[in-house]
Amino acid sequence: MNLNLYNFQGTTLGDVQDDGIVIRTAQDALDLLANAGYQGADKLIVHERHLSPDFFDLKTGLAGEMLQKFSNYRVQLAIVGDFARFTSPTLRDFIRESNRHGHIRFVRSVEEARAQLTNTPLAD
Repeated sequence: MNLNLYNFQGTTLGDVQDDGIVIRTAQDALDLLANAGYQGADKLIVHERHLSPDFFDLKTGLAGEMLQKFSNYRVQLAIVGDFARFTSPTLRDFIRESNRHGHIRFVRSVEEARAQLTNTPLAD
């Protein structure tokens, strides 16, 4: 796994840079957490392309398991992608609730992820 670390507004962000799927199971999410923590990341950015399609099928339980790992270890996560294309009302509710609680966020860009994870205004 290729993790790009950088400091933004005093926070060390880890941004996954792999081309393919990195998280297929809850164990993969745990491995990512451990690797990122070892490298010094405070918060993580994962792109939609890094998640198995099972993540977006809530019946599989992968999304809930994965996000529970991030919550348990108190690591904030921003998932970057185009989520408007998903039509499942349940998934849309899941995304809305995640964003409302603020620990796990679904955002459209890396810039928005940085702003959300560091509580800074998004530059115009």
